[in-house]
Amino acid sequence: MSRAQFEERLFGTLRWVVIAALLVATLFPFYYMVMLSFRPTGQLLLHPGSLWVPLHEITVSTYKTILEPTSKGGQGLLGMLRNSALVSLGTVVLTLAAAVPGAWAISRLTFVGSRQISALFLAVYLFPATLLAVPLFVMFAKIGLQGSLVGLAVVYIAQTVPVAIYMLKNYFSTVPVSIEEAASLDGCSRLQILWRVVLPLAAPSLMATGLYVFMIAWNEFLFALLFLAATPSKWTVSLGLSQMDNAIEVPTTVLMAGSVVLTIPVIVLFYAAERFLTEGLTTGADKS
Repeated sequence: MSRAQFEERLFGTLRWVVIAALLVATLFPFYYMVMLSFRPTGQLLLHPGSLWVPLHEITVSTYKTILEPTSKGGQGLLGMLRNSALVSLGTVVLTLAAAVPGAWAISRLTFVGSRQISALFLAVYLFPATLLAVPLFVMFAKIGLQGSLVGLAVVYIAQTVPVAIYMLKNYFSTVPVSIEEAASLDGCSRLQILWRVVLPLAAPSLMATGLYVFMIAWNEFLFALLFLAATPSKWTVSLGLSQMDNAIEVPTTVLMAGSVVLTIPVIVLFYAAERFLTEGLTTGADKS
């Protein structure tokens, strides 16, 4: 066997070993979380190391407990899901509404510093969130938005608009200017060109950016804790699960059921928009 053949077989085998190890490291925690969510608390205490749930032991009472409102003895996660959905969807819509014209203007207009503007937008993320937490809390408390979902959405929009502009700008730069010029000759204004020509072409990139923004808003914890901790009726899912984790009376199996419920919406959205997501993330990578 030649050295080249040996290296080819070795690296071919190692590739599959690494892939298998990464799959196990990625999927096993999720499997264990789902498995615990269907186990009765008593069986978990008796067999804490078991990696399988017999069919006769499977229970959905954990999901009933986590989703039912607190007035009926549950943990009220359904209300938290509603709060998270309102904040996340509102953040996506308003972020895209601000980012689309901004990104299009940056990709088409020539002005002083136009080449450096993208770096300036990303420079926002050089500042840690903890640095902004206290000033934002004081400011929002003075204007009456502390403890409000609207105030939380405003913070998320401020966080996500820069990266959304950066992502969309890279896509808009790949749209041929000749298409917009042809629309202009047909009598379209700048807004009509953006609405009727550019946005339909940018659907994959809009989907990818929207999903990214949604994921940030859905999973965010620090600002939710800062603004909503004193208002349980406004808690988001991530904040609610954290507060339950600190409570002694909430079983681990119920927490795992809540974690599954928290994860499912993002997974469903990613699978539903997989084609648009892949196309949107890769568009703009080719600079030829």
